[in-house]
Amino acid sequence: MAPPPIAVADAVIAARSAKNYSPENTEIAFFGGSFTAINRNYMLELLKAAAWFVENGIVSGIRISTRPDAINEEILKLLKQYHVTAIELGAQSMRDRVLKMNNRGHTSDDVVNASALIRKYGFSLGLQMMTGLYKDSDTAAISTAKQIIKIKPDTVRIYPTIVLKDTYLAALYSDNKYQPQTLDEAVSLASELLEMFLKADIKVIRLGLHSIEEDSYVAGPWHPAFSELCKSALYYKRLREMLKVKGKYTVFVAPKFVSQMVGQKRTNIEKLKSEGFNCKVKTDDTLKEYEIRVEGKVE
Repeated sequence: MAPPPIAVADAVIAARSAKNYSPENTEIAFFGGSFTAINRNYMLELLKAAAWFVENGIVSGIRISTRPDAINEEILKLLKQYHVTAIELGAQSMRDRVLKMNNRGHTSDDVVNASALIRKYGFSLGLQMMTGLYKDSDTAAISTAKQIIKIKPDTVRIYPTIVLKDTYLAALYSDNKYQPQTLDEAVSLASELLEMFLKADIKVIRLGLHSIEEDSYVAGPWHPAFSELCKSALYYKRLREMLKVKGKYTVFVAPKFVSQMVGQKRTNIEKLKSEGFNCKVKTDDTLKEYEIRVEGKVE
């Protein structure tokens, strides 16, 4: 059921009650669908409700998500008028065959063209990609990431494909025509993509879905801490590349990221130990996220 415009005010009131609330770091976001493809009058009602909070300095801006083929100059002028500051496109894949097989309704050219228009009008650009789509592959996903990097968005979200009830994928899965990624496969690929975007200086603002309704889940790599698993896998990979000689090491990371270095249930530490690297993790306030310093037998 579509939320009424008053729900915008309710969401802002809830946000303002949070301890870490600050107007400059708070946006109103319209997500979960193709915002610019919904009924125009309803869209305008939502924008008007949200714009008031921007005009009065209560939030910094408005963020929306939409389809690449639902962007044009007329829409962008309208969004600018109502103080929208960031637009995220559901690119999903940059392989036209994958997009067609998953009935996405747009092409890779639509993503490129819409991104250019969004940049032209001065919006912050975000691109969302999915892994494990029907007829997709790790190689195709890496190719998609490379093409997204060429577009140079400000932000990226990476979502593994989850099979939900009463969907096209659920029918394919039931007919044994589609096999979703395992959790390990999804984490391994997403952590590789995360590394690619980090090296390109593109911020990954989400790994995995926020939540799903338990009753709607059919199959796929759903995990409530998917993001943590991916970041932990990246920490392991970076540390393992630094360790050359078996022995004892002290590993330093930023205080906030000790759990990611250690891994859930100490998986990283135990895996390293099984490979001959006995590591103790300590904190270093001078290090940033994903930075690691090692003391011990390191070449």
